Amino acid sequence: MPRLVSARALDDGRQSDTALLVARGTRRMLRRFGFSTVTELPLLSGRRADIVALAEDGTIHIVEVKSSLADFRADHKWQAYRAHCDRLSFAIPDCFPADILPLDTGLILADAYGAEILREAPEHKLAPATRRAMLLRFAHAAAHRLHSLSDPESLAY
Repeated sequence: MPRLVSARALDDGRQSDTALLVARGTRRMLRRFGFSTVTELPLLSGRRADIVALAEDGTIHIVEVKSSLADFRADHKWQAYRAHCDRLSFAIPDCFPADILPLDTGLILADAYGAEILREAPEHKLAPATRRAMLLRFAHAAAHRLHSLSDPESLAY
């Protein structure tokens, strides 16, 4: 895979350049597989998922982006994400030590240009009420973001 390059144009101040580029490559791959994605989606628990991917059949995947070993060690909120998805995966750059990631999660190797699935995420079906709540959150976030592109001043209302 090509080396990561600067992501200044994508930077919102919350993620490292590496994390932004891993997310971009992961989203490109997910789109090729027919998923729609939203980044930084607030969950029912109050946490934010890095990438939430919605399959055509309504299956919900959460992808946690880890850009470094320090990032993984400092952040354990991903453990609560299982309650909000059917499948949970990590997306990492090629410099990340993949062998430390839990085996009961999926594993995606990504760079700025694309990604590949190294390990499929095991399925754990969401409860219907949770699925409905997540679908509504996904739809509202996507619609609000699309609206703000055509009407940036709408945030003032």
